[in-house]
Amino acid sequence: MKLPWLAADTPFPPAEFALTEPDGLLAAGADLSPERLIQAYSNGIFPWYSEGEPVLWWSPDPRMVLAIEDFSPSHSLRKLLRQIASQEYMASPRVQVRVDTVFPQVMAQCAAPRDGQPGTWITSAMQQAYAEWHRAGYVHSIETWIDGELAGGLYGISLGRMFFGESMFTRAPNASKIALAYLVRYLATHGVERIDCQQQTRHLASLGARPISRARFLQHVRHVTSQPPIPWARGVLDSTGRLLPDATFDADFGVNM
Repeated sequence: MKLPWLAADTPFPPAEFALTEPDGLLAAGADLSPERLIQAYSNGIFPWYSEGEPVLWWSPDPRMVLAIEDFSPSHSLRKLLRQIASQEYMASPRVQVRVDTVFPQVMAQCAAPRDGQPGTWITSAMQQAYAEWHRAGYVHSIETWIDGELAGGLYGISLGRMFFGESMFTRAPNASKIALAYLVRYLATHGVERIDCQQQTRHLASLGARPISRARFLQHVRHVTSQPPIPWARGVLDSTGRLLPDATFDADFGVNM
């Protein structure tokens, strides 16, 4: 089967038409405009390619998904989360989870080379495109700060009642897992049932993510992305899933209640 080439005004073929080898490759070409990205994600499609290649669009089968109710942090992580929660309203808590305060830095850290990986799929063009999409209010960073320094986090797309996780990074043990745990609580308070994890990894499986069929995934995504969006703001997440907007916390660090 010939891979479809997308011009600027060519719509995506149905995600169900994606190739089985390589798994989930659907089309190539087009651009990374916010309009194109909204069309892609709301139909279970995402871009993934290397520098120097045309944009490649994917919809794998099965799809790795974290159901919010299935999130299962380890015993040690649960203990750590309780410790963080007990200190979160101190004047200067040692650990704090923030939203959208340093999005470009989070994406740059996710794009940085990692051990055993020669390059990154988060190309410079993708960083520019998702930064524009972030400014439009669709892409968000969840950031773990330890002792006033960015220690880890993740970024992803929020459409309707669906969150599409893109990438994580960590500079300190458990920092990205802390960000994910707080994201799960925030999404749960707003009726989001699943986080798209795109592809299967042991790391995500250890936290409760499971593969589901593409047909089941697409049915869910096409329904929930058409629902009203959940509220996002630059601020701090607390352990109960509340997002405290910018005005409620000191620009340097601690929460002001």
